[in-house]
Amino acid sequence: MSRNAHRPVVIYISAASDLMAEREALGRIIATLPVTLVWRIVQTPTAGESLDLEALQAADLHLLVMGGDIRAPVGLEWRVSRRARRPLVAFLKEGIPRTPAGRVFLQEAGIVWRPFTDAADLSRRVQRLLAEHLLRHMTRYALTPAEVERLEGLLTEEEKGEKEEALEGEGAGRSAVVLSRERFVPSEGVTVDLNS
Repeated sequence: MSRNAHRPVVIYISAASDLMAEREALGRIIATLPVTLVWRIVQTPTAGESLDLEALQAADLHLLVMGGDIRAPVGLEWRVSRRARRPLVAFLKEGIPRTPAGRVFLQEAGIVWRPFTDAADLSRRVQRLLAEHLLRHMTRYALTPAEVERLEGLLTEEEKGEKEEALEGEGAGRSAVVLSRERFVPSEGVTVDLNS
């Protein structure tokens, strides 16, 4: 079954505000994957933002990232995702103290946690996870042969031990929609190229 090329791939990232560096890094790494898909990246709301339960229930992939504590509304996001049977991958930051609530959640959630050390390590792990996910579902995402080749090349490079440069910049720590010029034609207005 081929997906509508204009329907975004929805990635929901549950991460509390104490993991802003990780949130920023994940938003950037998803946007740099070598595919022309439209991405909708939705993150745990920060102060003043509302929770997007509809996006969570429709997510193609739910990433749960935990630091030292389980903070609202991350626990609610986990429960909603579980009830909606969304694919969930959980990452746990190593080397930091945990609050009592955080320790209880780790023990009782029934989740297999993938460890990570810092934002760069998490980015590498998520990039690999997403590349593998896209390749596993290449027909559903209507990947082109060139995109498949680039994703396979990305995985091969990582296996050879090539390290990514440290990620710099800000602005990807919030929910976003990432559009590809190759697959997205606006229904109103025009596409603006900021690189010209």
